[in-house]
Amino acid sequence: MEPLNQFKAIMELKRYSSNTIAKYIGLLRAFFKSSHLSGQRLESASNKEMITTMISHINNRNYGYTSQKQFISALRLFYKEVFRKEMDFQSIYPTQKPHALPNILSKPEVRALLQSISNLKHRAMLTTIYGLGLRSGELIRLKIADMDSERMLVSIKASKGKKDRVVMLSPKLVQLLRDYFRKYHPKEYLFEGRDGKPYSSASLNKVFVTAKCKAGIKKQATLHTLRHSFATHLLENGTDIRVIQKLLGHNNISTTLLYTKVSSNVIGKVRSPLDDL
Repeated sequence: MEPLNQFKAIMELKRYSSNTIAKYIGLLRAFFKSSHLSGQRLESASNKEMITTMISHINNRNYGYTSQKQFISALRLFYKEVFRKEMDFQSIYPTQKPHALPNILSKPEVRALLQSISNLKHRAMLTTIYGLGLRSGELIRLKIADMDSERMLVSIKASKGKKDRVVMLSPKLVQLLRDYFRKYHPKEYLFEGRDGKPYSSASLNKVFVTAKCKAGIKKQATLHTLRHSFATHLLENGTDIRVIQKLLGHNNISTTLLYTKVSSNVIGKVRSPLDDL
């Protein structure tokens, strides 16, 4: 079996998330193609030689902090699982994570974004992400059985870190999903592709980009911005930060506290010393 396919099969057997598998395979495929490393040449490469090749690849691709970290982790795991070889790439592992604040869409911007979508299925997907504060992978894996309209709760299974959590179900979202069900009749997954499998992440991203363009939103925003906006809007509505932590599935409260730095209620209510002059 070709090493990259073997690595993919191993990750699937070890129950890595579909997002992690896709990301690692994509990063490694690009690296092997650009460096022309394969087969025996790849297995016999020394640690020093690999690091030199990796540095060139990282610079050529202009990787940011997260991409560099994922690439190094993917290659290290590849060697460990496929060749049973421990490689030490610590010398080029990024240590200083940039503390960039997330961009947030205002409530009117979120409303404009969702209203710009004429396709019922597409609107239901983006509304579900915002209404439940989901990651894109969580939406794709969401099953009909996870929805409890009686208790108005949704179970998010095996999210980041293999953790489960429960989030509230909005009455407005319930009505939208009922309209969606009547038209599309999904069988297992809440949002299915043409073959009944989960909707693809690439197609989901295209839905967001198209909606953002139609809504005339100029600020930098990605699909994940809807999750950031969900958390920030909850904070601005007076929701306790620890409740938001649970809804988002954060291990550490410090991750959730990031939203206090972008909330207009927290920052906007601070009195400038200029006003006291």
